[in-house]
Amino acid sequence: MPDQVSASELADRVLAHPAVARLHGGQYGEIATYQPGQRITGVRVGDRAVEVAVVLRLDRPLPEVLAELRGELAAAAGGVPVDITVADVITPADPAEGA
Repeated sequence: MPDQVSASELADRVLAHPAVARLHGGQYGEIATYQPGQRITGVRVGDRAVEVAVVLRLDRPLPEVLAELRGELAAAAGGVPVDITVADVITPADPAEGA
């Protein structure tokens, strides 16, 4: 994997998608990348793949949203596989986050 791939750049791209409510660290916080002075939760940049975990807003079909996210991240990840885990979904009926 090219060293130029930045977990923080990938996280920013994921969070910019309107269907993404937030990144998710996995059951034990294992989906993360450590960079100088920070921990990027929800994005793990490995030698052979990028792993992302998200909480999505359930307002569009999930396969459509995941295809968009993979397409957006594939270019930034230098052509390595991008694995996306949907850790949870929220609906308009769910209480506001942080409430």
